[in-house]
Amino acid sequence: MSPDMLILAALCLPLLIAAGIAAAGRFPNVREGVTLIGSVILLGVVIALAVAVSNGETPYLDLGAAAPGLSFTFKLEPLGALFALVASGLWIVNSFYSIGYMRGNRERNQTRFYICFAFAIFGALGVAMSGNLFTLFVFYEVLTLSTYPLVAHKGDAAAKRGGRIYLLTLLGTSIGLFLTAVMWTWTLAGQNLDFVQGGLLAGLNISPAVSTALLLLFAFGIGKAALMPVHFWLPNAMVAPTPVSALLHAVAVVKAGVFTVMKVSIFIFGEDLLQATPGREFILGVACFTMIVGSLVAMTKDNLKARLAYSTIAQLAYVTAGAMIANQAGFLGGSIQIAAHAAGKMTLFMCAGAIYVATGATNISQMRGLGRRMPMIFIAFFIASLSIIGIPPMAGAWAKYELMQGAINSGDTYVPWILIGSSLLNIAYLLPIPILALMPPPGSPEPKAFKRPGGAPALTVAAPVFTAALCIILFFLMGPLADFLAPSVGGSAAAIVTGVQP
Repeated sequence: MSPDMLILAALCLPLLIAAGIAAAGRFPNVREGVTLIGSVILLGVVIALAVAVSNGETPYLDLGAAAPGLSFTFKLEPLGALFALVASGLWIVNSFYSIGYMRGNRERNQTRFYICFAFAIFGALGVAMSGNLFTLFVFYEVLTLSTYPLVAHKGDAAAKRGGRIYLLTLLGTSIGLFLTAVMWTWTLAGQNLDFVQGGLLAGLNISPAVSTALLLLFAFGIGKAALMPVHFWLPNAMVAPTPVSALLHAVAVVKAGVFTVMKVSIFIFGEDLLQATPGREFILGVACFTMIVGSLVAMTKDNLKARLAYSTIAQLAYVTAGAMIANQAGFLGGSIQIAAHAAGKMTLFMCAGAIYVATGATNISQMRGLGRRMPMIFIAFFIASLSIIGIPPMAGAWAKYELMQGAINSGDTYVPWILIGSSLLNIAYLLPIPILALMPPPGSPEPKAFKRPGGAPALTVAAPVFTAALCIILFFLMGPLADFLAPSVGGSAAAIVTGVQP
């Protein structure tokens, strides 16, 4: 199959899977079989696309113009291929996990849940493979609309309120700010919105004031990146079932946000224009502020999902910081963080869900000693925590190393200290959870009893164990990953990884 047809297949498959799920809605086993088989086929298509990209090809598909100068164009480069691999690969894991969670917790409206999940993957892949800002914006909104029913899935007052905040915040920022930035870019670039290596706006006569204003519109208009103060939708969305939380934090939604920030930085501004834009330093400062404040707020939360939500806000800021460092190492560090954080944070949320299904516990204070009854879950939680913190041999270590190297090379010498401070805060709010669960102090009360026979369903245990192992595996694949990303981030991957700038 030709690369352009592979793009079309990758876009059509989630829609076909959604239709199959709807048709098989009365037969749960068939419905979930459609989800699993379809997601595996989709991953195969995305891997074929990634192989073509690694061989130097640029898969391209033009579906025609929606209006003069505004075409639905898809063009896959290494950064987009990485995001597509993350979204499609982790969808399989999340689907297995969802079967155990949704059945074990006896959730209602499961057919609608799986349909919306498929539409969300459709939106994420559209974002990943977009060839211009217009196409990306359309699929960015598809992702927002398709995930709203998932956030409000439970249908109670809290879910409806969380869903409203989620929808209004993301639509408000995207239509009010992001769309304005897209239209302004279209005007500045002569009715062109294509993603261009080196930057669409590079070489144009743009004043520092204009480039700063445009950068601010992008940074705060891309609300899915959860940069403070446009972050409050994320904790409110934690009313959703845990598989949805994993989707929001690891598979699609927030990753689409920071991916878009990185894509705009590299392919719309470009390294040189970004370095010359005064607003870059302000956004970098806001990202660093978000890292620290998000971590401090996380420390105050006893509810596990709330703590992980604020942790996500802090960790997403690493990608924005990498984009604003605006050099090869910064771009690489931010790109690596997309994959590393996806594996680590998905593990943590799936562990939280397994604990809830088994015991009903949602607060950290209820989990002391629980590791003796659920050792695999808390060992997986411990491994993922180490990756989030950035301790070798976990994947998260490489992201922080590259970000530090990039910040030193760009002269932003305060950033490494912020990253170190963030890591220390990560230790403070993450590691006590598995340690006290596995090794409670003498005299601690008995942990909460299982609310269902046998504890957590097997699929809710196997899935986080797999993604925890992925945190370690990715550490040893960083060389090939850097080589793969080199055409997008610029320069020699070997030079970037060793910290030597060409």
